[in-house]
Amino acid sequence: VQVVESGGGLAQAGEFLRLSCAASGLTMSVYGLGWFRQAPGEEREFVSGISWSGDDTRYTDSVKGRFTISRDGNEGTLYLQMSNLKPEDTATYYCAIGKRWDRDVATDPADYDYWGRGTQVTVSS
Repeated sequence: VQVVESGGGLAQAGEFLRLSCAASGLTMSVYGLGWFRQAPGEEREFVSGISWSGDDTRYTDSVKGRFTISRDGNEGTLYLQMSNLKPEDTATYYCAIGKRWDRDVATDPADYDYWGRGTQVTVSS
């Protein structure tokens, strides 16, 4: 299984970026999916997740109202629309694939089985 993120880059505070995630070797559309991030010297933290059906989504408090997670029903591609970016959003963002048919959104990295290599997001003030 190969998981690949894209869409990171440089942004100024208040701008937006959209991250994408695709995988090969499995059918993403039947898995719970999540986005995590890790800043230098910090632990990897949950950002957002979505159930396999798309009916359930969760966000960490710091991104609520600014980030939106979604998935393409056919291709299974995962997205993270990040708006009103802040310097504290600077981190490497990772896409993670959880459990098949998972109705609940997991927030613990240990509940995810496949990970991408990450895409860097840098927000300047």
